[in-house]
Amino acid sequence: MATEFTIGTSVSCSDGFCGVVSRLITDPVARTVTHLVVQPKRKKYHGRLVPLELIGTATGDVRLRCTLAEFDELEPAEEVDVVEGEDDIGGYGDVGAWGAGYSASGVSIGGSLGHRVATAVNDVVPAGETQVRHGDHVHAVDGEIGEVQGFVVDPADHRVTHVLLREGHLWGRREVAIPVSAVVGMDDGIRLNLTKQQVADLPPVE
Repeated sequence: MATEFTIGTSVSCSDGFCGVVSRLITDPVARTVTHLVVQPKRKKYHGRLVPLELIGTATGDVRLRCTLAEFDELEPAEEVDVVEGEDDIGGYGDVGAWGAGYSASGVSIGGSLGHRVATAVNDVVPAGETQVRHGDHVHAVDGEIGEVQGFVVDPADHRVTHVLLREGHLWGRREVAIPVSAVVGMDDGIRLNLTKQQVADLPPVE
């Protein structure tokens, strides 16, 4: 049976709730899902990169084959960069460019008068892979059609079989499963070889 991974799904360890799915990490060449990023409910704690091998079940909520203590030992899904200086904060440049393989997801500023500290929280993405986040767009050949909701994955090899699209503006609020054969790119949102009308003609997900 195919496995559905959707952004925002609750995730539990063997001994309790650990967070929600905030991002999906994919290998764009093999077209496989490699990790889920699980964000703890307590915002001061960083998310964790959860390899698919730890997924026990994913029917409805996701259940992991690990304890909460083991979850806390998984690789962090964010890194914090700190830059100190005496110039105005505008002189720090574009924090989104810090570090290959990362994209800025937040900035905070602190420090005393005349000495400012900028802290950037950056998404960790393993080398050669890409991420899908809440709000990433799906693009048909004739324009944007909605946002990525998640993926349907073959549990045998973790290959993506369908992209789940939500809230296409042509048809109102519904979810559509787009065959991965229609996907031509996954590196900047999802790009399709279908028109808006062809996507609109697909049946909704039950």
